[in-house]
Amino acid sequence: MSQVDIIDEVPIQKDNWKNTILAGLANYIDAGSIVAGAAALALWKEVYGLSDSFVGLIAAFGPNAIGAGVGAMIGGWLCDKLGRKRIYQWDMLVYAIGMTLLVFATAPWMIVTGFLIVGLAVGADIPASWSLIAEEAPDTRRGKHSGVAQVLWNLGPVVVLLMSLALTSLGALGARIVFAHLVVVAIGLSLLRRKMAESRRWKETQEAGYQRPKVSVLFQGPYLKSILGLVGMYGFWNLWAGTNGFFFPYILQTVGAATQAQSVAIQALTFGIGMLSNYFIFMKFVDKVNQRHMFLMSAIIQVVGMALLAIFPLTIPIAVLHVFLLGFGGGFGAQAFFQLWSAEMFPTALRSTAQGVCFAVVRITLGFFSFFVPILTSTGFTHLAVILTGFLIVSGLVGWLWAPSNAGKSLEQIQREQRAA
Repeated sequence: MSQVDIIDEVPIQKDNWKNTILAGLANYIDAGSIVAGAAALALWKEVYGLSDSFVGLIAAFGPNAIGAGVGAMIGGWLCDKLGRKRIYQWDMLVYAIGMTLLVFATAPWMIVTGFLIVGLAVGADIPASWSLIAEEAPDTRRGKHSGVAQVLWNLGPVVVLLMSLALTSLGALGARIVFAHLVVVAIGLSLLRRKMAESRRWKETQEAGYQRPKVSVLFQGPYLKSILGLVGMYGFWNLWAGTNGFFFPYILQTVGAATQAQSVAIQALTFGIGMLSNYFIFMKFVDKVNQRHMFLMSAIIQVVGMALLAIFPLTIPIAVLHVFLLGFGGGFGAQAFFQLWSAEMFPTALRSTAQGVCFAVVRITLGFFSFFVPILTSTGFTHLAVILTGFLIVSGLVGWLWAPSNAGKSLEQIQREQRAA
């Protein structure tokens, strides 16, 4: 196994922000797809007379859940086998095909199919882009570069939701315009990425005498421990985030706490706060402070924010306070650390595969859970809020107990320390 980690450890000193942004735009596409569907969900329900079960089906098989999970598992493996560049050059064209189907959707089956294709493409792109960012970033600023992708993850929903808010009066046509903008972004991103170079670290694993390790290596020793820690921390957090992010506008309208425009504006606010938190807290300090303490602070803030909906009636003031706490805490919490730690804890030859496995378990689990969320909300949102608060508590405990300490270390040093342990 050590053979795959014998890499010319010449430190990368230059910040290539252009490549980081081009790779990180996968997060813009991912989150934008999820929230675009969320903003249109209530409209689709009315236009097509969809049942609660069918609404759950849309959520379960889209980029929010199963589709992205399957795409990540397949794409991650191919990424380690064929290279990062080959995957991130082509998957956005597949994404554009699926999103175009949503733009011109005239029947429920077209919505489900389009979202499934979009999910597969987004899932494949995530391990490719996250691996590339970590492998090309300077060792002392790896967290900062990872944070760029998280800023873009929040920017996608802000743009999508503000567009949805401005186009509210157009109804279903407004949703189609929002989807069309994502098609344009995907095509443009695909063209720009063609000029990007392959990961230096991945290329060096392909030198003469290289023997690609078996995937089973990931389920042994320290790598298995890392997978369990990542899935536990991010999986429970994602059960909250996926449910809250996809259904929050739908929930507000369903319980009568806000109009369509108000619910979309509140949702945009949480991602805007998250983006500021990404930049001013995570990117500024993640490479300089104790990451375990940073993660725990985020977890506590988010638990308090979610508990508000479990304790108090769902009103606009409570929703705004909930949005602020969840957005602020989330900016330097589980999502950002999952991207960073999942890239650090595995060898280059299996990095994307491992990320794909973790991402797949998390998103597929969310997919099965999402299928039942509309049914749960129809019986009263308080019960669901209690469950989601519990998810955040478990995520915080797992992350705090497991969190690694890799700030300032090279990826090769981290691997040497794991083998020594």
